[in-house]
Amino acid sequence: MMSPTRREFLHRILSTGAVAATAAINPFDSGRCHAADTDTDEIPTPEPRVARFERMAYGMFIHWGIYSQLGRGEWVMNREKIPKSEYQKLRDTFTAKDFDGRRIARIAREAGMKYITLTSRHHDGFSLYDTRGLSDHDAMHTPARRDLIKDFTDGCRAEGITPLLYHTTLDWWQDSFRDDFDAYLEYLHKSIEILCTNYGPLGGFWFDGNWSKKDADWKEDRMYQIIRRHQPQAIIVNNTGLHQRGKLGNPEIDSVTFEQGRPTPMDRRGMKKYVAGEMCQTMNRHWGIGVNDFAYMGPPQIIENLCACRKVGANYLLNVGPTAEGAIPDYESAALRRSGDWVRMHADAVYQGKPAGIEGGGDDFGLDADGRLYLFVHRLGVRGDKNVTVGPTGAGPRTFTGVKKKVTAAQWVDNGQTLKFQQDLDAGTLTVHCTGFPYGTNTVVRLVKLA
Repeated sequence: MMSPTRREFLHRILSTGAVAATAAINPFDSGRCHAADTDTDEIPTPEPRVARFERMAYGMFIHWGIYSQLGRGEWVMNREKIPKSEYQKLRDTFTAKDFDGRRIARIAREAGMKYITLTSRHHDGFSLYDTRGLSDHDAMHTPARRDLIKDFTDGCRAEGITPLLYHTTLDWWQDSFRDDFDAYLEYLHKSIEILCTNYGPLGGFWFDGNWSKKDADWKEDRMYQIIRRHQPQAIIVNNTGLHQRGKLGNPEIDSVTFEQGRPTPMDRRGMKKYVAGEMCQTMNRHWGIGVNDFAYMGPPQIIENLCACRKVGANYLLNVGPTAEGAIPDYESAALRRSGDWVRMHADAVYQGKPAGIEGGGDDFGLDADGRLYLFVHRLGVRGDKNVTVGPTGAGPRTFTGVKKKVTAAQWVDNGQTLKFQQDLDAGTLTVHCTGFPYGTNTVVRLVKLA
């Protein structure tokens, strides 16, 4: 049995999204976000832009460019060693005829997403925006002949979606990336200034590629100063890659990333700045479209992954790969919209919920949404006639620890059914007698609202 003092300590730490005291705390060079430069346990207050970002909770990632015409992923130039002389021919057939920023933003809104991060330039060096003379490797030098980032940002705002821009820092196209790194950084920083000054207020910048030159001086401070000067409310993210998930980098970074892996709790005690967390993930096995990739996630996996992110206070950035012409494929659209029905049903818990030190068995957990407690219950089955139901119901008591408020009522969010429960306030435990789904219902993760 855990002592009350120990329970209170765990509750205080977990209520800020921090690592439980029983978990190993890793130093910075282990790749996990941790501040070891001070003895204080104080948690910093998030900047308003970071607080807004956390409340958005769920976003769409879009990887799209001239590589999409080949349908073999966004790394096709590099992986297949396509010469520049051949690769540039893709510009001649890039029409973007189906790319509609507002239509894409509407899909995101219907999916319950609050923001979209679009690849303004990926590693192949091709820009979806008008580079204003910096390069001819951009959308203005294709049959599309339009600034696709302008279309995107305008479309997002029309649908109430916050636009963020992904921008590569490595570049397979620019020879200076290999031959004259200082000259390349001048080109990169001028590119970022174009984005900062021509598309209105942006939700943030999502950088990717510093891992390609681990020992180089990327002059990050200079690049981030450009953003802070022109876009002071923009979130700054710099992806640390598959092998450095959750690593904290430059002090200007507002959110760490967890690429293709569920996020872990963050220990923010003693940090000089509150840093958010975000998991980015593909719906299949490619970031850009893979026409022969059939291994897609469906609504159940999307819902479970969103819940796993919110459990630790992290955002979920889910990627789609549009077609060669720029439309989101039918399957992704349908899966996102169907998952969005679940998000709308549980909107208060998803957007407002914060870690509160409430833990259940297995994947079960609880969140505090501005004083309203929600329990997330996994792996319930359907109850009904034995001739039509399959498998166990998963019904029965579910016990949660860390519940410090007196509970007077418990009910399912989906149908309002009242549930029996027992609470031990001194021990901080709550046991809810969960019923199985009614026949014809399965919300994958079922939520209990406590009063």
